[in-house]
Amino acid sequence: MEDKIPMIKATYIDHMGSDLSVVNAARVSFGKQSNWHDHDSETDQYVLKDADRKLVHYLACHKHTSPFGHAFASFHIKAPLFVHAQCLKHKFLRSNTISRRYVDDDPEFYEPTEWRGRSVDKKQGSSGVVHISVDQGMQWHRQLQTYKDLLEAGVAPEMARIVLPTSMYTEWHMSGSMDAWAALCVLRLSEDTQYETRLVAQQISAKMADLFPVSWGALI
Repeated sequence: MEDKIPMIKATYIDHMGSDLSVVNAARVSFGKQSNWHDHDSETDQYVLKDADRKLVHYLACHKHTSPFGHAFASFHIKAPLFVHAQCLKHKFLRSNTISRRYVDDDPEFYEPTEWRGRSVDKKQGSSGVVHISVDQGMQWHRQLQTYKDLLEAGVAPEMARIVLPTSMYTEWHMSGSMDAWAALCVLRLSEDTQYETRLVAQQISAKMADLFPVSWGALI
């Protein structure tokens, strides 16, 4: 099931800092500074000294998160509105979202390949598959047509959009420090997180691991 919904996408935009940024943010407390140990030609990555790797893990283990706040990353995310709502709950992540007050082109809708059942042991979440007959395409087609009819009648986009369902895709830029991203991913990578939101967290986590291999591994 993990590869059936390619439309839910977190795309890397930019970043600042490195594992060494975390190390030196911590070492400045003692008036010290470290440098890279070596450069790995196979991975084209710089390598921390053993002592610095141990420091990063110590910081993460003892919840000294402020040094991780000196490395940043930005992503462009495309996902349904209900995923967007879950991502926005996390603190210290800046977000700017496409607005249907200004954009009135045809929206896209998330169409699940199967319907998951209600979780038997939790108030939220899901498990298994429910086999039902739901004409989901027609339902969204009606709402889309109503949206178009309202626009054609002269209704403002900011009003017409209220008939669109939470299955509609939206897009947003999200940026933040490494510790803020880690807080999102630790929660949203768990098995009881809604599957569609977990897809976003998986993609972000994979890229963060490439950018900050030592620090991200310690935090996650």
